[in-house]
Amino acid sequence: MSGRGLILAICVTMIAFAGNSLLNRLAVDGGFAGALEFAGLRVLSGALVLGLLVALRPARRASSGQSAIELRARRIGQALWLTLYLFGFSLAYISLDAGLGALILFGGVQVTMFAAALWQGEAVPGRRWLGMAVSVSGLVVLVAPAEGTAEGTGLDALGVLAMLCAALGWGLYSVLGRKAQDPLLETAVRFALAAPVCVAGVLLALWLAPGGPGWQVTSEGLVLAIFAGGVTSGLGYALWYAVLPRIPASSAARVQLSAPFLAVLGGVVLLGEDLSLRMRLAGALILGGIAFGLFQRRIGSSGS
Repeated sequence: MSGRGLILAICVTMIAFAGNSLLNRLAVDGGFAGALEFAGLRVLSGALVLGLLVALRPARRASSGQSAIELRARRIGQALWLTLYLFGFSLAYISLDAGLGALILFGGVQVTMFAAALWQGEAVPGRRWLGMAVSVSGLVVLVAPAEGTAEGTGLDALGVLAMLCAALGWGLYSVLGRKAQDPLLETAVRFALAAPVCVAGVLLALWLAPGGPGWQVTSEGLVLAIFAGGVTSGLGYALWYAVLPRIPASSAARVQLSAPFLAVLGGVVLLGEDLSLRMRLAGALILGGIAFGLFQRRIGSSGS
């Protein structure tokens, strides 16, 4: 993949990630689908689309260099982290706006992936640390209580907690995905393993709440879930894992912080969400931190 191709792939992937937030928020907050139902349908459609693509492509020889036990354990771990992400993501959007939820998600993802990079012994230059600090300060600006107000941020605590759980799941899922030798196949397997877990979770939740509203999916919700699962999730994730091995983990964490800014813009334009001064300042800090860290070589700081 050439330099321009890599940049294009990253841009398309970030648009897909932002699209996930918009589609989920539209479906759940709009009453087209329940949060858990949307998550289950999303992973099912992703598994079907990815499985079809794998079946239709030319056959490939199995890759070597890792044992079957190691591969199986990593895939199961990835499927569990994917499940945590999917459930947390959908539940959070019951109360959070698309842009706000995406900012919280990818802020938590950045912290998770930076911690993983350090754990794995990756050298993180000083400029990247500073860029991360600037980006995270944008998240602090976003969620810090406003002075002189009794309501604080007005954010739902359970929604924030659910999105932080989703951030942990996505961050660790991304770290494990860096070792994928066949991104499309690996993503298809992860979705196939996560699908029965998600469906079982949805059925269990419905069974434990017999007096609840029951299965909540309209035809519009079904279309949104299928598109989110098959296109912005399934294909988007496969493309992301084709990109991941070509960039450092710390850079991957910062690149993903552009997705919430796109989600904020999409929420304002498509969903009519508010864009406050605080949101603008937070977005500027987040993007500024990304740019500061990513363009270190062009600026000429080879020692940091």
